[in-house]
Amino acid sequence: MLRTPTSQRRLDILEWLRDPATHFPDHRCVPEAGVTSEAVAAKLGVSRQVADTHLELLVDLGLLRTRRIRLRTYYRRDEVRIAEVARMFEKGW
Repeated sequence: MLRTPTSQRRLDILEWLRDPATHFPDHRCVPEAGVTSEAVAAKLGVSRQVADTHLELLVDLGLLRTRRIRLRTYYRRDEVRIAEVARMFEKGW
């Protein structure tokens, strides 16, 4: 799933969410919650629906966590899960 043609977008999202305040300065970023799909869509230059697809796949893989605040869903990295996946790849899995 991380080797598809659109995987670079997903890797970009993971990298941006490492430091959301730097990568999303024009969008409301809630440090403990993350950023919205609208912010990710704007940075990717795609529709919100396309961004939602990428974000939901990363959530399904366990690499992102969500938090609902009022009417918006915020996305942030799950550092523990990302470290687990990185260790699996280092071991040659």
